[in-house]
Amino acid sequence: MCGIAGVVGFEDRRAAHCAVVRMRRALERRGPNGAGLELWQNAVLGHRRLAIFDLSEAGRQPMVTADRRLGVVFNGAIYNFMDLRRELENLGFKFKSRTDTEVLLHGYRAWGIDGLVERIHGMFAFGLWDEDAQKLFLVRDRLGVKPLFYHVGPDGSLAFASTARALRFGGFADEIDDGAVLEFLEFGFITDARSIYKEVKKVAAATILEWNGANRTCVTREYWHLPTPKDNEAKGISFAEAVKRTEELFLRAVEKRLQADVPVGALLSGGVDSSLVCWAITKLGGDVTAFTVATPNDPSDESADAKATARRLGIKHEILELSPDDSPTVDELTEAFSEPFSAASALGMLRISRAFAESATVMLTGDGGDDVFLGYPEHLNFYAAQRIARHLPSSAPDLWKKMKPLLPRTGIIKRAGSFLDYATGGLGAVACVRDGLPFYEIHGILGERLIGQRLPQRQLPRSLDSARDLLEEFLRYDRRTRFTGEYLTKVDGATMHYAIEARSPFLDHQLWEFASSLPFEIRLHGWTLKAVLRELARRHIDERVARGKKRGFSIPVGRWLVGRWRALMEEVFSDSVLEREGWIRAASVIDQLRRAVKVGLAPNQLWYLLVLEFWLRRERQQDIEHSEVVASETAQSL
Repeated sequence: MCGIAGVVGFEDRRAAHCAVVRMRRALERRGPNGAGLELWQNAVLGHRRLAIFDLSEAGRQPMVTADRRLGVVFNGAIYNFMDLRRELENLGFKFKSRTDTEVLLHGYRAWGIDGLVERIHGMFAFGLWDEDAQKLFLVRDRLGVKPLFYHVGPDGSLAFASTARALRFGGFADEIDDGAVLEFLEFGFITDARSIYKEVKKVAAATILEWNGANRTCVTREYWHLPTPKDNEAKGISFAEAVKRTEELFLRAVEKRLQADVPVGALLSGGVDSSLVCWAITKLGGDVTAFTVATPNDPSDESADAKATARRLGIKHEILELSPDDSPTVDELTEAFSEPFSAASALGMLRISRAFAESATVMLTGDGGDDVFLGYPEHLNFYAAQRIARHLPSSAPDLWKKMKPLLPRTGIIKRAGSFLDYATGGLGAVACVRDGLPFYEIHGILGERLIGQRLPQRQLPRSLDSARDLLEEFLRYDRRTRFTGEYLTKVDGATMHYAIEARSPFLDHQLWEFASSLPFEIRLHGWTLKAVLRELARRHIDERVARGKKRGFSIPVGRWLVGRWRALMEEVFSDSVLEREGWIRAASVIDQLRRAVKVGLAPNQLWYLLVLEFWLRRERQQDIEHSEVVASETAQSL
């Protein structure tokens, strides 16, 4: 894990050098073990290193070939790099380090960019400069685990970095994107389709961006596609066969992620997924300690379940006990995430990462199992709605549209109404079920910059055809929005803030290829969420773990906003930067806070606004700091 940055196509070499140095400075927490910079006539690459493989100077980045015709900056981990290294050595290539990074240089020479990317397994974001071809390749891993942002200038030059904030420090981003703010107010995060800055984009998952210096243009192409259940229906796989194959692939995924030249630990909660990771470690004979974060007297505390699982597995186990004083602040959240990000579970992940960093550098987690093996309650709801939709006549949507206004919108009737929305309207209905933007509109919170604007996700058409394929459509939509925008961003931002490399076996792309091709009736066997993984837990751990309910280590922000953070809310919105810049009406925010105090719970939208306010204040303070740095650089050049 590292922080990467670079620019290509700049006519002013000194300006390019200074920009990369500033971007690299913004990435220090991602890479505390070293910094590097390499320059060519038309390219500058910069790097901050978190050393995982080959801790010597031989692993320093940017890494260049002996003839300096190729250079690369790399963030992530290539889990099959030793196999690829042996293959390249057989082809005559000589290695000077024991890193996975060097495989990228020699692999590119041997196979080209497409052949290289096809062969590497892992999580990665890298920029590779080819001096002879005058080309830059930006590549992001198949699922989008590692982030990668870029900016294309009006002259065709290109800058890239691991975070949007780094590009901002480099001088490549300035104007906030209204559409991204809308997304944040709706979801509490920004999807991969946008960046908080108008001038910045994100390299999509499973994508190669190729910049050509000859004509100063860039093109993108997708190099991998996830299969669907339709690709596997003819195989007629049984539930037992699915469980067996999942076990084989999962053990292989865990084994690959145990490789490191630094201490490796595993995160153990009371849930199915992290328990399976620890089971696999013990089966493979891994010398790894499992860590559990304990929060005594907190409803989210899972340490008792984790202790029982650790004893059952016989794995080394440590409890990291946190006190209420260890609670992260909103300031820490906006420091850790370069774009506005308000997942309450990120506060919990920051607490975990801070404690974990004292004991290990690589953290094995259970992230990703719910997303591909179907572990969220909505997966069952959408599967049921899909099955019903396939038996409805074409007149059903119109009939339901007429009946719906006649029914009360409370309690079980409201839930039944939402279900019928899904069964007749499909993804278009699902995308509008949340009360995100309507909350701000109804209560007059939006300022002049946002009033009347529309969010594309709320404009998706409703149709019975969509409803008849609802679960698959939702999974595709979810991967483009919540999966990359919230779940993967949360883990990367929180762990890298404390210089931890998080690895999840459930994000192995070969495991995803297999699981995604399984029919839904297999993954939801017996109408049970993530039935395949629960069966593995039942066979190899115990019934307690297999039947356990999904829990998450989070922070009760809804209660805190009307309790310990109430005074903070009132203070910041009495002098709101968001209001001064035209994004919101602060008086309406305070009014909704007072209403929330009466019921003892604040809606998520107030939390989103607090995070956005803190993020924007940090942004404006960094504007001042950035101006001072640029002024200093200018003075030194005179």
